[in-house]
Parts: sequence; structure tokens; C-alpha cells
Amino acid sequence: MILGAVLAGGQSSRFGSDKALAELRGRTLLRHAVDTLAAWCDVVVVVGRHTAPAPTLADWPRPGMGPLGGLAAALKLAREEGYQAVLSCGVDAAGLPEDLPGRLSPAPAYVASQPVIGLWPVSALKPLEDLLASDTRHSLRALAETLGARAVDLPLAPFNINTPADLAAAEKAHDLSTAE
Repeated sequence: MILGAVLAGGQSSRFGSDKALAELRGRTLLRHAVDTLAAWCDVVVVVGRHTAPAPTLADWPRPGMGPLGGLAAALKLAREEGYQAVLSCGVDAAGLPEDLPGRLSPAPAYVASQPVIGLWPVSALKPLEDLLASDTRHSLRALAETLGARAVDLPLAPFNINTPADLAAAEKAHDLSTAE
């Protein structure tokens, strides 16, 4: 069983407003992320928000830990609920390939261009806890190195929407692909 986790606790500082609520193709980015993971996962949670179109979790061990705090919360829930792995993505990860879980299997693995998109075994929780308690670099790439995770290149990089211009480009790319 796989738990889907949308890591949505970022500050959206480059976006200028709550990026999760920005719309792409008539739906919020948060809804896109939840719906995408729901196609592959037994249950989907949103980490780092109080309200969402799926059950929510607080970052763990505390807010402000970045994506690692969101992933730690999801892995902790996965362990408690008997899941084998967590499939994670950011709130802005639109355009993921339909075969993403297969590309990332076996865990641990992540998308090379966006390490927030990854498949993490529940056994990663202890090394993640150790990383968060350390003085070393707190990043998903550091976790991936610790775990020996595979970096997976995708044929088309998923959108990485950090600014309103990125959102406009994603909308335009969608318009072009549907016009063909």
C-alpha cells in the first residue's frame, strides 16, 4: 500500500500569494496534486495546511522544517497505518507522467529535476529523523544521498510552478497540447 502525500507547507514567497489556491485549467494547484496522487495511491494526505481537499497533517516534528518536515509527517503516518511507502509531490507538481509510480519503483527514488517528487519507503523515517536532528544540510537531496535513492530522469520535466509567470507558461503549454 502506498500513501500519497502532497507537501503543501511552503510560504509561496516567489509566487506572491497562496500558490496552492492558484488555478490551472480551472482547478487549484492543490486539487491537481491531490487528484494526481489519488490515481496511484490508496489514500492521499496534504501536509502543511489546515484545509485541503484531502485529510491534512501538520509538518513533523514541527513547522518550518521545509519539505523534509512534510515528508517526515507522511512517513510517520504511513508507518503507523501499515503503508509500505509514501509517494510525495509538491503542491505545484503538474504534468506528472501516468507511469510515475513504475518509474520510481522500487523505492527509494525521486525525480532528478524535482526531488520533492519521490517514492520513499517507510524505513526512510529513521534516517530522516536523524537528518532533521543533525546539523547537516536539511534537504531532500541530502536525504536521498543518505538513503542511496535513485535519481530518475523523466522524458518531459513536470511543471515547477514558483511564480505567476510559471503558472501562465503551464497554462499556455496545456492550451498548445490540447490544440494539436
